[in-house]
Amino acid sequence: MFETEVQFGHAGALANSDSETAEAKNASLRAAGVHVPDTFEELPALLNQVYSDLVQKAVIVPRPEPEAPKIPIDYAWAQELGLIRKPASFVSTICDDRGQELLYAGMRISDVFREDIGIGGVLSLLWFKRRLPAYACKFIEMVLMLTADHGPAVSGAHNTIVTARAGKDLISSLCSGLLTIGDRFGGALDGAADLFSTAYDKGLSPREFVDSMRRQNKLILGIGHKIKSRTNPDLRVSIITEYATKNFPATPILDYAREVEGITTAKKDNLILNVDGAIGVLFVDLLRHSGAFSREEADEYARIGTLNGLFVLGRSIGFIGHYLDQKRLKQGLYRHPWDDISYLNPAALQGGMSATKNDRVQVGAAKITSK
Repeated sequence: MFETEVQFGHAGALANSDSETAEAKNASLRAAGVHVPDTFEELPALLNQVYSDLVQKAVIVPRPEPEAPKIPIDYAWAQELGLIRKPASFVSTICDDRGQELLYAGMRISDVFREDIGIGGVLSLLWFKRRLPAYACKFIEMVLMLTADHGPAVSGAHNTIVTARAGKDLISSLCSGLLTIGDRFGGALDGAADLFSTAYDKGLSPREFVDSMRRQNKLILGIGHKIKSRTNPDLRVSIITEYATKNFPATPILDYAREVEGITTAKKDNLILNVDGAIGVLFVDLLRHSGAFSREEADEYARIGTLNGLFVLGRSIGFIGHYLDQKRLKQGLYRHPWDDISYLNPAALQGGMSATKNDRVQVGAAKITSK
């Protein structure tokens, strides 16, 4: 195939004459004083021999070897070996969706339905990370049903309706209603639970508790209602207190709140234990005496907003209902009527000016007329 001799070697080197062969080159190197091994395998031994001779002749002075630079291990390889782990951005202890089946606090979703634990049971898993007794799950469901709605006139429902009629979407309308929840509307559960349980734990008598709040000029959260009174009781309160009395192991905070109610209603008929207060104190009794929580856990759950969460969850049902109702009725943009607004005319309050009936304004319960 080839007209001349072909040598396949390093980089396709080709020897066309004897002087270009490897043997000739090695012989030339030896003649020049270079140490050349006879074979490649002898190279390490020859290097060691030459180095040792140079050291003995002090031509080379050995020095300590510098520390070799450390090359970082590949991240994916190290993670596969289990040497490192990626830092977590979130820590979750209530739900796991990584496996074949969704887990709620370790309970398989199929078991949730197989055992028919209901929404109360699901809430107990996701909020408290444990199964609560059946009576406790039933109580949770009762709270959600009782707080689902209280008519269109309350601030949260009103805001939801106005926002829906302004053409906004469901989420915007729901958030508009939820943002009204606080100490004055619906959000008194945490505060009521804290007030009554703290007073009870301190050993204050109901009279001492009421007197101390009066001296501090503070409202007793969970006491009082605009419409309901001792003679016109709130049936929502009656329903849950009767259930708790029959099914809870103990209700010392509820009993304490009832004694406080006896003192406040003696002063004014509508200073009753309202639904916020009843739910708040009963949930403290549930946390403390169900046997599912330590005292520290019970106090922590009461402190971090769990009770207000019940009202938010329950009332969201009603807010969504009001939104859907307005959309279904195709209600237009809401504008508040003039005759329901007290317009304060600054000019009418200045001395020396005549006044008309239109200058009369009403602020709260007091009438202000121009002179």
